[in-house]
Amino acid sequence: MARSVYITSAEGNSGKSTVALGVIDQLSRAVTRVGVFRPVARSVDAPDYVLEMMLAHDGVDTTEGSPNRLDYDMCVGVSYDDVHSDPDAALSRIVERYKAVEAVSDVVVIVGSDYTDVGSPTELSYNARVAANLGAPVLLVLGGRVGPGRGQQLGQADARTPGDLRQLMDLAMVELVHAHATLLAVIVNRADTERLDQISSEVAAVIPGLGKAVWTIPEDPMLVAPSMGTLLEAVDGTLIAGDPSLLEREAVAVVVAGMSMVNVLARLIQDSVLIVAADRTEVLLAVLLAEQSGTFPSISGVIVNGGFELPEPIQRLISGLNVPRPVIATDLGTYDTAMRVTRARARLAADNTGKYRRALTLFADHVDGQNLVDRLNLSNSVVITPLMFEYSLIERARLAARHIVLPEGEDDRILTAAHIILDRRVARLTLLGDEEEIRCRAEQLGLSIADAQIISPSDPELSARFAKEYQRLRAHKGITYADALAQIVDPSYFGTMMVHLGLADGMVSGAAHTTAHTIRPGFEIIKTRPGVSVVSSVFLMALADRVLVYGDCAVIPDPTADQLADIAISSSATAAQFGIEPRIAMLSYSTGASGAGADVEKVREATALVRERRPDLAVDGPIQYDAAADVAVAAAKVPESQIAGRATVFIFPDLNTGNNTYKAVQRSAGAVAIGPVLQGLNKPINDLSRGALVQDIVNTVAITAIQAARPTATPAVPPAAATSVSS
Repeated sequence: MARSVYITSAEGNSGKSTVALGVIDQLSRAVTRVGVFRPVARSVDAPDYVLEMMLAHDGVDTTEGSPNRLDYDMCVGVSYDDVHSDPDAALSRIVERYKAVEAVSDVVVIVGSDYTDVGSPTELSYNARVAANLGAPVLLVLGGRVGPGRGQQLGQADARTPGDLRQLMDLAMVELVHAHATLLAVIVNRADTERLDQISSEVAAVIPGLGKAVWTIPEDPMLVAPSMGTLLEAVDGTLIAGDPSLLEREAVAVVVAGMSMVNVLARLIQDSVLIVAADRTEVLLAVLLAEQSGTFPSISGVIVNGGFELPEPIQRLISGLNVPRPVIATDLGTYDTAMRVTRARARLAADNTGKYRRALTLFADHVDGQNLVDRLNLSNSVVITPLMFEYSLIERARLAARHIVLPEGEDDRILTAAHIILDRRVARLTLLGDEEEIRCRAEQLGLSIADAQIISPSDPELSARFAKEYQRLRAHKGITYADALAQIVDPSYFGTMMVHLGLADGMVSGAAHTTAHTIRPGFEIIKTRPGVSVVSSVFLMALADRVLVYGDCAVIPDPTADQLADIAISSSATAAQFGIEPRIAMLSYSTGASGAGADVEKVREATALVRERRPDLAVDGPIQYDAAADVAVAAAKVPESQIAGRATVFIFPDLNTGNNTYKAVQRSAGAVAIGPVLQGLNKPINDLSRGALVQDIVNTVAITAIQAARPTATPAVPPAAATSVSS
């Protein structure tokens, strides 16, 4: 039977959706099947966006045809009208609907009603009653703020004192106890940043022993600020210019342009929305030019009010400026526009990726997720899904706290990934490129990379220092200082030199460059680790229920037996580093002694070398893929093998086989291929595919940070010949 948690609050606007998203995210790391349920739908006239957001989380199975699939209709209990009409009948219907979700889930996250109908203790009482009847302990959310927004700041409200929150907790507990609901934990959301510890103590004092299960999440101005998309809906507006994707950007303040152009420019606020009358075209143009100039605060967008159509020359001029910021037109007057803007509430939804990620980070930073899982008595799953594995990478990278350099700083995918990495504190970052251009482009995309260091490869001080070191390292090749200076301004060489000299812990590149261009500087500057003969690579293949290691799929075209043994030993170390017990299958077209030929003999010799050099490793070969991966085939072909049917590390005899196999499994089995992960260098340098997605970049940075944190490994084999590279 699935366990469950019931998230409810004592009032509306407490931020339950932020908490719900964080809980789903945390539980997705512990179990395979997370279910979601809304006992009382927010509205019958429009989809419940909170439920839609929960269903959109990767940890919730909504896959067409899946036996555990959840859909919107299945996850809704009843409406407010049903509750008013017959509360008892509605409760029975809720229990019945819930059981269907419970049947296909390991754990169910239940999110109570939203106080969109009534705002009295009666609603908390009903939620408590529902929780008791579903057998779900309550995660109570208390709102740390109260009251409407103030002045120019959008979404802001007065902070509750610790005493206020203790009193609110007292009142909520009366309702929970009366309904026989069990309290699991308390989260105070949007709490006063200056008094987090005091708030926790006051709330915990209501129930002895609750102390370690009271958490406070501070107010985040960007999370509570409405997006430009929300403001567009609030004013019944139309987007007349700008990038539609930037409607996700939050507006934290409002500036009403009711004065001259010069005075408006002087009063622009960073990340604000400007309200300007449609007949004040000189102010509108001045603000848009100020945005282009980069010398004024960057606004989130403009609302043009009044219902006047902009003159054709003005429209043509705005079109020519290629304005990225959203420009919204509304028929409302200035007063009505301003009132609707200031009353607009932020909405956490799956289609606002910025808010979505920010909410997850905020929850992870301030709530002890493992404590929460432990309180639900959930056993960690023996199955490792791709989502679980990606989560583990991010968490381990956060703990490693390493510094990674990204040479391709002017690529939009790199900038988007950098925003996510910095927001989730996966690693500290240095981007290479022109600082003004990079920061301007990030602003245009609505990305925050303020915490990133940006360095130009042409920086005179660093390039001189790096050229001198490169000349020293390559003196045996006849490299002069002038040669070195010309080479080192290449971003890949510049970034590699940063890693070599300890200015960064690792480098990730390749989104816009070939594999050879990315890793050749590593061969020349970083060099191989002591005792490692070759640099090779693996892909971490996250299948539906486990993670496998494939090597080598990217670097060595036709390895010798000696190199193949080295690849196997390095790959086993990489597997162990990422929590995968290494059981090595040396792959061939023949299993055991059933076949002969030069290719089979190479694998047989490599297997013997692995056993000789590392007798502690579990290895078998030559072996065919099916015998290595499938228990039934293994029992028929090699029943005596301890590896067959249980292999986790698959070593391919050549690059042709490895590269095509990983791509076939990725496309045919829906596996998530993470990599290539380079192994064998003194310090981590990792390559990206030129078709890399943003999440691929984030994962690779996390892997590089984890590699950078590893202890020095024991030498595996004596140094040998240099490595060749495939592009």
